[in-house]
Amino acid sequence: MSAFKSLSTAMAKGYYRDKATLFFAFIFPLMFLVVFGLLFRDGGGDKIKLGVVGDGPVVVALESTGAVEISRTTLDEGLAEIRAGDLPGLVEVEGTTVVLHFAASDQSRAGLVQGLVSGVTQNLNVQATGQPPIYDYRPQQVEDASLQPIQYLTPGILSWGIAVTAVFGASLSLVTWRKKQVLRRLRLAPVKVGTVLSARIVVTIGVAVLQALLFVAVAMLPVFGLRLSGTWWMAIPVFLSGILAFFAIGMLVGAFCRTEEAATGAANIVVLPMAFLSGTFFPLDLAPSWVQAVSLVFPLRHMNDGMLAFMVRDQGPEALLLPCGVLLAFTLVVSAIAAKVFTWEDS
Repeated sequence: MSAFKSLSTAMAKGYYRDKATLFFAFIFPLMFLVVFGLLFRDGGGDKIKLGVVGDGPVVVALESTGAVEISRTTLDEGLAEIRAGDLPGLVEVEGTTVVLHFAASDQSRAGLVQGLVSGVTQNLNVQATGQPPIYDYRPQQVEDASLQPIQYLTPGILSWGIAVTAVFGASLSLVTWRKKQVLRRLRLAPVKVGTVLSARIVVTIGVAVLQALLFVAVAMLPVFGLRLSGTWWMAIPVFLSGILAFFAIGMLVGAFCRTEEAATGAANIVVLPMAFLSGTFFPLDLAPSWVQAVSLVFPLRHMNDGMLAFMVRDQGPEALLLPCGVLLAFTLVVSAIAAKVFTWEDS
């Protein structure tokens, strides 16, 4: 315990004395949370802008939905705006004929305006027949109506920040210690390998906990308005499993690389593509199906999903099985490979 305490203290001091490491561990990922949180803070209240030529019950019904911002225009001007990408759709009303002009190149917005205009016109058609509707349609939102975009951004960006810190911290420390002969001295000292490894893991977990506390505290500020679900505390096993998985990746990178520059480049190659392919910065529902399939290979995808399940979606213990199982299995496999290629000294 004396060796473990001394090593942990030395590693922690080396960590917080390095200002660049502190910046990339805390400030850099937090910048993404603040920027995306401010950008999408009012994203849920945006209305669909529609150009309108003509007048009638369809236009009145569209305005009454509360989801549309009507812009009066001419046919030529409206079509020009659609081609320029400034307008998702133009509704041309002439008598009982309703024509919707849209750009198929923007599939997401085209689908929205088609569904909206089609629904309104079909509803008016039913009312015009004088017959009661056959189907009783009752839309109900599953989640709490108070949910804000920050509640979806925080779990993903927090997971990414943890991944960056664990991978870079483990890989660069290992390379630096090997280069400065620290590993050689530890090997010759009366200290077990497990003690050195456990001390490093404890420091990594401690830094990650501080990251999480800082992230959640900032996200809960009134300007962002994060509200945790009732089962938020069940995200802790996913959180710890994710730390171990990315620590193992960092050890593997450090085992292969011989210089700090090589370790930094390799860590970036691992972490950055993983962030974009795991739904950290945008929902994977908007990505192609092959991207969604590939993302299942990455541990960050499962950490994102697990954190989201408990911090936002209020899911139960059954949601722990998949993310924790994948992350722990990934840890075991990568750790075994890292141990196989690990060397105490530069060859």
